[in-house]
Amino acid sequence: MFILVNLKAYPCDPIEVATAARDVAEASGARIAVSPQAADLARVADTGVETWAQHVSPNDHGSHTGSTLAEAVADNGAEGTLINHSENRLKLADVDGSVRAAERADLETIVCANNPAQVGAAAALGPDAVAVEPPELIGGDVSVSTADPGIVEDAVAAAAAVDPAVDVFCGAGVSTGEDVAAAGDLGASGILLASGVAKADDPRAALEDLVSGL
Repeated sequence: MFILVNLKAYPCDPIEVATAARDVAEASGARIAVSPQAADLARVADTGVETWAQHVSPNDHGSHTGSTLAEAVADNGAEGTLINHSENRLKLADVDGSVRAAERADLETIVCANNPAQVGAAAALGPDAVAVEPPELIGGDVSVSTADPGIVEDAVAAAAAVDPAVDVFCGAGVSTGEDVAAAGDLGASGILLASGVAKADDPRAALEDLVSGL
């Protein structure tokens, strides 16, 4: 089970979270990664934690002011990237372009989707994984695996029907070890979460609780 902690633009200390994630991963054997703001990628990667970008743009080098170049995030320590998060939605052609850009920079990819139908479309683009995150549950206290377990099962089936090699993750409201265990029981091979760790008073304790469900 892969645990990816998205720090979004929360006012947390990215180094504190990264250090905690590194230590909990080493102690538990779990795969835990942190996705900070682009400006923090290098110093988060310097902690030794697996580091992911929150986004890469669907373009190559050139006149693209304001873009997040895949090669730039890779050069600053990122090993993978989220694409098409519900808070940073892209057109389908741009999702494809971002996946291709990430491949060019040798980054792993997770394409986010709102529902099983979108999961199937995303899987057809050949990312390493797709993540189903119903927008209405993002940032809430109820996890998708509890509120709507059927959507996780349907997402797993939708991806498998298109490309069995594409992993399926789930997110939205995940915050406890029980949520992680439930996601695994429904067929997910990873989870995305944000506020459950980034806004926690004790990020290390929150991470330790998450891996207790593995």
